[in-house]
Amino acid sequence: MTNTKRLTYAKAGVNLDEVNRIRKDIMKQLHDTLKIRKGKFGGALIDIGHYAGVIDIGDKALTVHADGVGTKVLIAQMMNKYDTIGIDCVAMNVNDIICLGSEPLALIDYLALEKPNKKIVKEIMKGLVKGANEAQISIVGGETAIMPDVIKGINGKGFDLVGLAVGVVDKDKVINGKDLRRDDLVIGVNSSGIHSNGLSLARKALLQRYKIDQFVPELGKSIGEELLVPTRIYVKPILEVLKKCEVHGLAHITGGAFSKLKRLSLNSKVGFLIDNMPEPLPIFQLIQKEGNISKKEMYRTFNMGIGFCVCAPKSEEDKIFKILSNHGLGARTIGRIVENPGVIIGDISL
Repeated sequence: MTNTKRLTYAKAGVNLDEVNRIRKDIMKQLHDTLKIRKGKFGGALIDIGHYAGVIDIGDKALTVHADGVGTKVLIAQMMNKYDTIGIDCVAMNVNDIICLGSEPLALIDYLALEKPNKKIVKEIMKGLVKGANEAQISIVGGETAIMPDVIKGINGKGFDLVGLAVGVVDKDKVINGKDLRRDDLVIGVNSSGIHSNGLSLARKALLQRYKIDQFVPELGKSIGEELLVPTRIYVKPILEVLKKCEVHGLAHITGGAFSKLKRLSLNSKVGFLIDNMPEPLPIFQLIQKEGNISKKEMYRTFNMGIGFCVCAPKSEEDKIFKILSNHGLGARTIGRIVENPGVIIGDISL
């Protein structure tokens, strides 16, 4: 029976408003550290708060970003399936790195386990290797920790997986949103599913009715199989777009979903009018129905079928579509840049 009470991400344990307040406090405290190497080799070229840090290394800039796979690790434990979660770890890092216009180079991983488990580790590594091949990066090292008093999972299978990625870009080609202009198009690139965000809310909504391994006709697979579909890696098509097209902004739709677009306007006063979203994927329709979740909550929690956005002049639209299509990716123009700051999706404001 569908939940008659409205679920929210906050009720599922993740209060986005509180997270944003904490994030702002963190940025405020760390801001002064940017002065340490200001104007020197290794100094920061942009403020904290974008998709990655950008570091001056001469004619080039180094981009650095760390991210994990969140509570998707619990789905892997429930399903006892670990060979794709490493793909998510790579994707969550490299997809953010490319948002600054940079090419990902390498990644190191951090794997914390509740207890030693050779089988789980071996399967996780398979996914990391597959993701690295797709993103064309090297995994140059990492760290493994056994922390039974900190990591608690399902039947002793607990783990957390995090990566840190670095990339490089010509200093004069860093994309940080400063070139966004009114009437630039927002082109949305299809996601592969839920990716690696909002799993706390998805679990709360779905597992009150379904078992994790229960086949669901609307999905064509079980709940667990659908939630474990790996995050799409956008590196190859986006790097080609950057090489051949004029691009003013790039956004990976992850935590905070479409409110993430605000990161692109840190250096400008523009906003985003999103008025041509596709019909949500079946997984999102099911989550919304079972959790009785509002439209606004859905669009600030989940990617809703669009995992990446490219902001570019109208003149580049056809070229961008052709490149994405050549890489087997579906895409559509989902909106445009407007003068008023903020993000509007249909009749809701994020």
